[in-house]
Amino acid sequence: MNYRFHNLIGAPYRGGNAIVANNTHLISPVGNRISVTDLIKSETITLPCQFSSNVSRIAASPDGTFLFAVDDNNRCLFINLRRRVILHRISFKRPVTALKFSPDGAFIAVGTGKLLQIWRSPGFRKEFFPFELVRTFADCDNKVKALDWSPDSNYVVVGSKDLTARLFSVKKLSKVYKKPFLFVGHRDSVVGAFFGIDKNSNRACKVYTITRDCYIFSWVYNEGKIDDLEGGDSEPPSPGTPEQIPDRDGEGNLEGGANGIVKKRKTFSGKDGDFDEECGHFLDRGKWRLSRKDSFNQVGAKLTACDYHRGLDLVVVGFSNGVFGLYQMPDFVCLHFLSISREKITTAVFNDIGNWLTFGCARLGQLLVWEWRSESYILKQQGHYYDVNCLAYSPDSQLLATGASDNKVKVWTVSSGFCFVTFSEHTNTVTALHFMANNHCLLSASLDGTIRAWDLFRYRNFRTFTTPSSRQFVSLAADQSGEVICAGTQDSFEIFVWSMKTGRLLDVLSGHEGPVHELMFSPTNAILASSSWDKTVRLWDVFEGKGAVETFPHTHDVLTLVYRPDGKQLACSTLDGQIHFWDPIDGLLMYTIEGRRDISGGRLMTDRRSAANSSTGKHFTTLCYSADGSYILAGGSSKYICMYDVADQVLLRRFQITHNLSLDGVLDFLNSKNMTEAGPLNLIDDDNSDEEDGVDKQTRGNLGYDLPGSMPNHGRPIIQTTCLRIAPTGRTWAASTTEGVLIYSMDESFIFDPTDLDIDVTPGAVDAALSEDQPSRALILSLRLNEDTLIKKCIFAVSPIDIPAVAATIPFRYLQRLIEAFADLLESCPSLEFILRWSQELCKAHGHYIQQNSRSLLPALKSLQKAITRLHQDLADTCSSNEYLLRYLCSTGSKK
Repeated sequence: MNYRFHNLIGAPYRGGNAIVANNTHLISPVGNRISVTDLIKSETITLPCQFSSNVSRIAASPDGTFLFAVDDNNRCLFINLRRRVILHRISFKRPVTALKFSPDGAFIAVGTGKLLQIWRSPGFRKEFFPFELVRTFADCDNKVKALDWSPDSNYVVVGSKDLTARLFSVKKLSKVYKKPFLFVGHRDSVVGAFFGIDKNSNRACKVYTITRDCYIFSWVYNEGKIDDLEGGDSEPPSPGTPEQIPDRDGEGNLEGGANGIVKKRKTFSGKDGDFDEECGHFLDRGKWRLSRKDSFNQVGAKLTACDYHRGLDLVVVGFSNGVFGLYQMPDFVCLHFLSISREKITTAVFNDIGNWLTFGCARLGQLLVWEWRSESYILKQQGHYYDVNCLAYSPDSQLLATGASDNKVKVWTVSSGFCFVTFSEHTNTVTALHFMANNHCLLSASLDGTIRAWDLFRYRNFRTFTTPSSRQFVSLAADQSGEVICAGTQDSFEIFVWSMKTGRLLDVLSGHEGPVHELMFSPTNAILASSSWDKTVRLWDVFEGKGAVETFPHTHDVLTLVYRPDGKQLACSTLDGQIHFWDPIDGLLMYTIEGRRDISGGRLMTDRRSAANSSTGKHFTTLCYSADGSYILAGGSSKYICMYDVADQVLLRRFQITHNLSLDGVLDFLNSKNMTEAGPLNLIDDDNSDEEDGVDKQTRGNLGYDLPGSMPNHGRPIIQTTCLRIAPTGRTWAASTTEGVLIYSMDESFIFDPTDLDIDVTPGAVDAALSEDQPSRALILSLRLNEDTLIKKCIFAVSPIDIPAVAATIPFRYLQRLIEAFADLLESCPSLEFILRWSQELCKAHGHYIQQNSRSLLPALKSLQKAITRLHQDLADTCSSNEYLLRYLCSTGSKK
């Protein structure tokens, strides 16, 4: 029950801008979530907060503490990155196209529509409305496309779709409003505008503007004689002389009085309360001239992404043809010019030092970090282009394999969230995956008519299983010994059996009259269970060759099945939304769960009926037992994943996999104001042919993504769960959804049992028992409190010679919690021999109880086994690499 969202894998990047915080943390949008990748540790984590739609723009504070992110619905979240919590929320009236913190972190510049707004950064202040709008500039004639701050945080240069760039002064130098300086001469929209600095004076004296038609303009600042704020008269007016000038503030409103008379006109030598004289030189009072104009020479391509590193004076640009260029300014010397993709580059950014370049391609879901000096990849990640169809956990729970409709099989490390190998030999959709018991072999089934075996040591396809005539495989299973491989088809309704060692076809099991969409061997014997759309579940004795030994009839099509881990129960879901539980030994129906109302929810834009009255999608397409078999997870064409208690047949919890309104099927009730005569407003394609705004409209096929013109959904993805798998340790489970592969893990927060506490069970009592040299009593008290830090403290307080005596006094009810603590300690504790000694003595003292209650203790024992296996592999690799050095040291020691 304590599962919480942990991570999202499968699509590192889908659009928007990526940024690098603290020089090593890559932050990128992933749908309506945000992913943070540690480039040093090679780990990625997804923030638990969700947006109401896909994230479009993000910006991080200079110290990397805060994140300012906006989604497609113009709703913004202000997030504390270190604590991963939402601090503040705000909504904008227009789409946000540019976003950036000032170098001092005090302000946030936001380009929303034609406006440039300067907001004061809220920080950690607790206020009723923490966002304060400082200034608003409404001088642009079209959308703001890019912006940049000057190093002193006093000026902002803005590039616009109106073919100009403008220089704005953030602080009011006087009550007299002066129009911003215009950089003109561009022939296309300005997609990048950056300040350059003079390395001698460390002042901003250059501006680079980059246009969509692949040109870069270099502007140089010349300090001229500053006469007055208007820059017209040669001599300043006398102090105190009233002048009849219309005065406007930053919002364009008249000031000074009813007739617009200003009492005093101030010069730069005068004092102004709104201006700090130490803020630097006045960039909007001198003259700017165009020093040079250079072309990137990309005929037929558009410039889609760019960034500038102020310290190194480097410019990186990405184009719509997948090519990027790195140039040294101001001489415009090309350092690198390479092609990294066939699709357009949607983001390109430097890290703080400037040695790493980050590129993103939203159409391919690709994100890579490249070190341009050594010309090597720091990070290269790419998610599945289409939705994930199937999942499989490795026996030690460290690896997760995914197969998708893009014909690829990817293997991910669960702890880091990184994909370390991709197999692309399949020529059609991958429909099923299975890890062999030895943990080094992965099987995959595909609609291309092949079953492939992959070697996870050498990363190659070492065996391929085929049939005499081509078939489309949709299900896959292997027995516990790994000798037999079985696959079910959707066209011939047969089950094929091969030998794993020889690859020879052994048998063809016939009897089903519909597609065989699920196969699974019993965990305790060699009985194979199959489910089919012919409304039956059949049990087969594969080794004896007796054919179907049992048939379980149903009233509706059977969609999927799963064995309980102990093999004494079989669960299957049918098209009428029910889950049936069978006793496979006696062949009796034990009980049934009615799940139609539990999984219903979410109305498609094209639905004519409400979600409550619609009959489509109200069934489970994937099932998964927990590690101990006490509860079952079920998912389908819905935004919910249901968790049921098997013994009591009750719904324990519903997990809503997303709140992303960019997907179809998330809203329970549609708003009637969005319905027009031409259909739903969200499905009407009113975009023009101009594609300069971000990513092109993506049209995907299969599993929720419709090809253009095939259905009225116009490529709008539909939320659903295609596969559920729980890790053998029972601590995590994964769900392949339209949003990607969601990883849920157990909540590690402090949880205690109130019935196990009394007035004497306190942390002070634990410390007192330790001071009185009573380690057994202290350990039991800490287990009753169930506080992780106290349990680990008491474990290490026991001397090695006292471990057998203390282990024998542990009550049975605390064994699972103690084993979980050992597994957690092995992940980070250097005292390997000490923990192994504890585990050994615990098994000696309570072996009989552990054997009798293996079902309830299985998740904890699997976690311990996983930790020990990982350490064994690390030590084995270290020893094998030092083998010859150890031999040399031993030989030299014996000679001496």
